[in-house]
Amino acid sequence: MNSTKKVTNVALLTAMALAISLIEQMIPLPVPIPGAKLGFSNMIILICLYLYPLKYALLVGILKSFLLMLITGSVSSFFYSISGAIFSALAMGISLKLRGKTFSFVGISEIGAFFHNFGQILVASFVMGNIKMYLYFPILVIMGIFTSFFVGLSVNYITSHMDKINFGDIKNEKIDKRF
Repeated sequence: MNSTKKVTNVALLTAMALAISLIEQMIPLPVPIPGAKLGFSNMIILICLYLYPLKYALLVGILKSFLLMLITGSVSSFFYSISGAIFSALAMGISLKLRGKTFSFVGISEIGAFFHNFGQILVASFVMGNIKMYLYFPILVIMGIFTSFFVGLSVNYITSHMDKINFGDIKNEKIDKRF
């Protein structure tokens, strides 16, 4: 895959994840839990993992977090967002290797949500200087179970249609490992 196509695809995936994150921030949650959100931008990260190696998904997650900070001006949210994105992408990337043998996209999404919340709580306990922040973790995990189930079902639907139209052939193109 040439570098122009690679940069374009990463930029498009980043733009989609950023747009979904911005829309997601406008959706009011029925439960007033600070820091909780629907996590729909993880669909793009999971699709990126389906198409490309882990480093591309990490890049999309990091760029999305950085651009979201620039657009919203929320520097403190950046640290929570980037830690969650890194933990989530790593966990989903590892579990995607086991897909078919052990995990479906729903399971991979559930694992990603768990580690996203874990990364955020890790940063929160460090920033607040209080280990009691981990008491908040089960609440985030329970909410994440429901939202990540929807994310996993959506990715399963999207990737099955990508395979039908041979969009998945992008996976079979030779990817330069130096990126």
